[in-house]
Amino acid sequence: MNNYLILSHKPWNISLADKMKAHFSNDNWFFIDNKNDFNSEKLQQINPDYIFIPHWSYIIKEEIYENYNCIVFHMTDLPFGRGGSPLQNLIAKKIKETKISAIKVVKKIDGGPIYLKEKLNLFGTAEEIFLRANDVICNMIVKIINQNMTPVAQTGEPVIFKRRTPEMSKINKEIKDVNTLYDHIRMLDADGYPKAYIETDFFKFEFTRASLKSNETIISDVRIVKK
Repeated sequence: MNNYLILSHKPWNISLADKMKAHFSNDNWFFIDNKNDFNSEKLQQINPDYIFIPHWSYIIKEEIYENYNCIVFHMTDLPFGRGGSPLQNLIAKKIKETKISAIKVVKKIDGGPIYLKEKLNLFGTAEEIFLRANDVICNMIVKIINQNMTPVAQTGEPVIFKRRTPEMSKINKEIKDVNTLYDHIRMLDADGYPKAYIETDFFKFEFTRASLKSNETIISDVRIVKK
């Protein structure tokens, strides 16, 4: 019997843990979503054979990745797109399809050797894409475990993505066409992300659930917040 851990602070990854329990019912599966619980003491109790990391925004300590097999799933075709906010950066660049790279965690951010890559299309809202990615990551984990894969060093010139800030969610004057506005709204439409917004002196208007129509019109939900 093996012990496996899924590490994520996003709610949609809870279903991934349930799917893995169904695939490997004879093994023990654990799920951690709080950074305070992700420490050496807790890991000694679990003693995981692998730590699978579909979504984590915090630095992983060297004492952890040096002592455990930590595999992060990054939503770009590495070494293209190392760095933060990969989904938002991809959509902003008008990229329609990407690859999820499963990589070994090392000191260099997103610079570890690669176990495998799988395709992922980028249509729909951010949350829809993350849910779709769950299924892809599930299949990747199954392959990594069943095939006992060995990672291979990355090749090619890295392209670095910068992590987005909440202020970048504002709909500014640089957004001049309907398609770009639609992409801007949908790429931020997931739990925990600062929504696309405009503001006045007294109100903030947050946009979600955007739908792009054929006549260059967007229909969207709007949440109005008093500042």
